[in-house]
Amino acid sequence: MKKISDLAVVSKSTKIADGVEIGPFAVIEEEVEIGANVRISAQAYIASGTTIGEGTQVHMGACIGDLPQDLGFDRNKKTFVKIGRNTVIREHATIHRATAEGSATVVGDNCYLMAVSHVGHDCHVGNNVVVANGALLAGHVSVEDYAFISGNVVIHQFCRIGEACMIGGFTGINKDVPPYMLVRGPSVVRGINIVGLRRLKFPREVMLGIKEAYKLIFASGLNTAQALEGIKKLKTCKELDHLMDFIRNSKRGICKAKDDNDEYFE
Repeated sequence: MKKISDLAVVSKSTKIADGVEIGPFAVIEEEVEIGANVRISAQAYIASGTTIGEGTQVHMGACIGDLPQDLGFDRNKKTFVKIGRNTVIREHATIHRATAEGSATVVGDNCYLMAVSHVGHDCHVGNNVVVANGALLAGHVSVEDYAFISGNVVIHQFCRIGEACMIGGFTGINKDVPPYMLVRGPSVVRGINIVGLRRLKFPREVMLGIKEAYKLIFASGLNTAQALEGIKKLKTCKELDHLMDFIRNSKRGICKAKDDNDEYFE
């Protein structure tokens, strides 16, 4: 059974599954698909080309699927936003549609986008990602599963944010953040995300392997190629394989370790 306020504006072409709730003054444009048990609160705006997965919550004033903030975008292009299942999108968060014909900005399952956060055009956000209050993802940012992006973080376009990493508040990111790392300050790696890895129940031997990899990459004086050769000699696991692949595939370069003279946030 659907529960749609008489004060909501909903296009007749919208596909609405069972159990959906839409609050007063919400606006749902044409060619939108809303999965079962989705809740859309008052004054939310869902633009054309948006798909919202089962069980997702869209809170007051959130805007999903509006035009990308790209000066060269042709508004006649057909582009999309795809939101996964059981994701929470809090007050006044914004998610913009993609720029290339037929492409989509994607947010995965079980994510939590806090108030006034922004996911720019062509971003791909994985599953179980937290984007805290006021954090800003520029266009074409890629975020892997279980990443935690703290409040008021700003991420440069085309950056990649690795699996199960944590970015501390007020941080500016202009390089790729390797998986499992803790970054705080201007793209500075401070250590491994030990708290996050424990919460995700990483096995002790895997955490020890990640710690040794961190030392080789950031605290050994080796260059990147030499550090990767050193990691190959450690006891192999899929997490270390992923870390090495992430670094090899980096186009912007990865964040660096804290410099001895760096007093940022000390």
